[in-house]
Amino acid sequence: MEDTERKPVVAAYISTYLPSDMRHVFRQVVALQSFAAAVLARKRRNEEAYPIHKKQITLLRRPRSRALRRWWYGRVKGAPVPMSDREVRDALYAIQKHDASVLHVYFGNIAAELLPLLRTLRHPVVVSFHGADAGVGTGSPAYREALRGVFRCAELVLARSHSLLGRLRELGCPEAKLRLNRAGVVLSSLPFTERQAPPAGGRWRFLQVCRLVEKKGLPVALRAFAAVRERHPAAEFHIAGDGPMRGELEGLAGELGISGAVTFHGFLDLEAVAELAGRSHLFVHPSQTAGDGNREGVPNAMLEAMATGLPVLATRHGGIPEAVADGVSGRLVDEGDAAGLAAAALELMASPETYAGYSRAARAAVEEGFALAETIDSLEGHYREAIALAKASGK
Repeated sequence: MEDTERKPVVAAYISTYLPSDMRHVFRQVVALQSFAAAVLARKRRNEEAYPIHKKQITLLRRPRSRALRRWWYGRVKGAPVPMSDREVRDALYAIQKHDASVLHVYFGNIAAELLPLLRTLRHPVVVSFHGADAGVGTGSPAYREALRGVFRCAELVLARSHSLLGRLRELGCPEAKLRLNRAGVVLSSLPFTERQAPPAGGRWRFLQVCRLVEKKGLPVALRAFAAVRERHPAAEFHIAGDGPMRGELEGLAGELGISGAVTFHGFLDLEAVAELAGRSHLFVHPSQTAGDGNREGVPNAMLEAMATGLPVLATRHGGIPEAVADGVSGRLVDEGDAAGLAAAALELMASPETYAGYSRAARAAVEEGFALAETIDSLEGHYREAIALAKASGK
């Protein structure tokens, strides 16, 4: 990296660097301007998709006893698996080796495992929450207590949406430590095309891009699409992504009689998703809170679709209403409301002029609130604030 020696270093602790759906995290690491990035990870995946210089990443050894400890703490005690003494020593050495000025831990559940390190570390600490980590497992008293420990150790606690900030308040994070930090998108790689409604009787293409998991609301999307197709028999629904619900969803499409109109593409790379988005007319994302508490921040795939000019059909869930203005850049309905989603789609499809206006507004919403340069500037401001807070406290 150019001029790395003259920049303060952020040590980003990312347990797995990086799962395929964590492109927003990669952007935060590589787009820093006034800071340089180093990564601490337990394992590495998708190296070609998420390249980083070998000097910038340290892979920490995983203790042989980790499986046993995970069983004991996770299954028996219902608590996060704390770092072992050796893991703490290895992490401290890596932070010192990179001459880091601040530690940024992705995500809240990982920070709960890192408590032995956070309690030892003399560096300022920033922890970012992204959605599931503020929901899944929070029914466990042990996990909630670990999160309170994280809140005590961290100088600042970041969240991707105001909705998520509210959840962190409920979990006990002091207001003074909470900061909003959006996940940004690279607008230059997402050219805008003002969408036009197909001619009467034409083929409307619906698109959803996500992991096939409960919180994405895919059964709701399929039921809504089935209702739309009764009025628009040429309509298509394209689903890009993979996950544990794929078989169930394919079965539901068959039950609804729409298998021939629904294409499950599986996981697609950026270029393929962009090509698919360019041929689509409406982006569907009826997110919901899953049974295990999993919830959204602001879906990255939705922001990227909006940047290209796709109007959105979604739910009033998590941070979605912070990006999609109902009746301006898309339509929002309550969680689980397939009939309402279908009615909103049909209303929009019946008004070509309104539809084109939504397309323009979708791009404008991303430009105004989610451009990568502005979100990185905000993130670096949080790093500087955390350093100043730690210094003032004598840490």
